[in-house]
Amino acid sequence: MNADQKLCAQRCLDGAERDKRTFPEIIADLTDAGFESYAIDFRRASAVYYLPSGDSLFLSTHGGEPAVADRFDADALQAAIREAQTMAPGYTYKGFCEKAKAAGCAGYLVSFSGGRVLYFGRSAETHVELFPQAQGPVLAC
Repeated sequence: MNADQKLCAQRCLDGAERDKRTFPEIIADLTDAGFESYAIDFRRASAVYYLPSGDSLFLSTHGGEPAVADRFDADALQAAIREAQTMAPGYTYKGFCEKAKAAGCAGYLVSFSGGRVLYFGRSAETHVELFPQAQGPVLAC
């Protein structure tokens, strides 16, 4: 992994955490830099960015409360995802992460080639969300 790719991943993470970059913008930047996917682990407060070669980059994310809930609540998680996709008033990425963890989401894996995000709970429950198809304003996920 080269220095430009590392810088791109860090900028995308920082942009998300500071509410300066949307999900589609992040996907575009990471794809252009040669990444194929990334994973967020709420329990370790980490992000891992993957290249097709198998090379990866580990970065620390914002942590904090709440802890990941025991029970996976797919409906509550989907509500948080919809808020992100529609950029609901007051939406923040940090707020999304808090709601996801409260819904029992331990993390998620974003696949660019698969066009989907796999959210998972502490007991391996899953919810798959396909990338939204932008029609008009850019959506965030």
